[in-house]
Amino acid sequence: MQPGHIGLTVSDLDRAVRFYSGVFGYERIGGGDGFAFLGKDGRAVITLWTAGVDALHHLAFEVPSIDDAAAAEARVVELGGRMHHDGVVAHREGASSGGIFFTDPDGIRLEIYAPDGAGGEAPHGEAPTCGFF
Repeated sequence: MQPGHIGLTVSDLDRAVRFYSGVFGYERIGGGDGFAFLGKDGRAVITLWTAGVDALHHLAFEVPSIDDAAAAEARVVELGGRMHHDGVVAHREGASSGGIFFTDPDGIRLEIYAPDGAGGEAPHGEAPTCGFF
């Protein structure tokens, strides 16, 4: 498992995009109303969200396969985490990427995802699943 991306809650999305792009050299590779994905070569490194109350929106960890993401669910529950969806869900409608979304025992939002293999319906339609848990 390796770090995937860091989700941050920001008060001014345009200012945050300018800041993180300017400081780290990332480009905007996606986003929508109230969120932006910044990274390089199509890979998100930082996700910015205007929805949220904590500065840290969520941490995401990438695994090689969707089976690895699914297998992590039992460990999460066993160790006191709280799942936000049953099993693996797609990042958005029609996306092949997806994973599991949960909080640790202290309430920190976490995601374990794979870049391919999720498919199916997403809990929030076209909006990114990782933004709304």
